[in-house]
Amino acid sequence: MSELRVVLLGSTWKQRSAVGNLLLENDAFDLNTNCKSSLKIGGPLQEKKISVINTPDLLQADLTADRLAEFLKEIADNSAPGPHVFLLVLQPEDFTEQHQSRLQSVLESFSEQAYNHSLVLISTPRAETPGFMEKYMNDPNIKDIIRKCRYNYLWMNNTDNDANLKAFKREELLTRICQMLENSEEHLNYEQYEEAPSQQVYTEQTAVAKQKTLLSLPQRK
Repeated sequence: MSELRVVLLGSTWKQRSAVGNLLLENDAFDLNTNCKSSLKIGGPLQEKKISVINTPDLLQADLTADRLAEFLKEIADNSAPGPHVFLLVLQPEDFTEQHQSRLQSVLESFSEQAYNHSLVLISTPRAETPGFMEKYMNDPNIKDIIRKCRYNYLWMNNTDNDANLKAFKREELLTRICQMLENSEEHLNYEQYEEAPSQQVYTEQTAVAKQKTLLSLPQRK
């Protein structure tokens, strides 16, 4: 593997960007600019390259099915031929059932195998209280997405700017990613984007139709 491709999903642009900057070891992503499209930035990683693909806010309630399908195609193009890992950056006190449903729809739109390539990053709550980890680990929405991702998750405090601690967090995060990839370095194949160019129009129409179906499904109780 000459290039590690990482796609950031979930939470806010600022939090996703903080994780991306941690991986890239610089301030490549502007924390204060909420990008309206997918953005890919690369950098060195030991003897290979890392490419981090930050995404728009796919969890917003007013996002239309057509716009979501456009975003997904854009993400697929930027991470071609496929990502090695999705980092699901979650703010626990803000992660609702609707967010969980949308995030699952996004992953399943890419591939049925997307959960096997996903690592849940849980940001430390804004107001830390005794027992907050146990509280949020028992949240049904967080528990379910962690279960679907084969219990690949990591707590992470993105507010600490100490250089030594940031280096430790980066090493911890990369170690977890490597553990996920140790059995296979194969990237995820985007199932619905593998057709030949002559079938591209059909693919995009299918993607839109699929998103409309997913977004119209009733929420689980």
